Amino acid sequence: EVQLKESGGGLVQPGGSLRLACAASGFTFESYGMTWVRQAPGKGPEWVSSISRIGGRSEYASFVKGRFTISRDNVKNVLYLEMNNLQPQDTAVYYCGKGFNIGNSLPVPQGQGTQVTVSS
Repeated sequence: EVQLKESGGGLVQPGGSLRLACAASGFTFESYGMTWVRQAPGKGPEWVSSISRIGGRSEYASFVKGRFTISRDNVKNVLYLEMNNLQPQDTAVYYCGKGFNIGNSLPVPQGQGTQVTVSS
């Protein structure tokens, strides 16, 4: 059974940083690209970033490019999202998903997500 568990969210001031993590199990992690998607209150899902199986290729939504960095540890089976210069519009629940999927839909299956709140 595929399981994805996100962590690392929290409350941060504008301009601050957070590092999200996604612990994956139930599948061969290194065989799949991975993706981060977010959903803000009252809005639809937004694709954030994707990374290839061994991390050689990564893609970012224009609104996070230069501020967020996706990475992975194929030994620990963990996906990361380093988020810098956070802004109030980054407030959302962040989900990780199996696969290199550039699209505005929630991952299937999905974890519980981790809440990121950017506010002064």
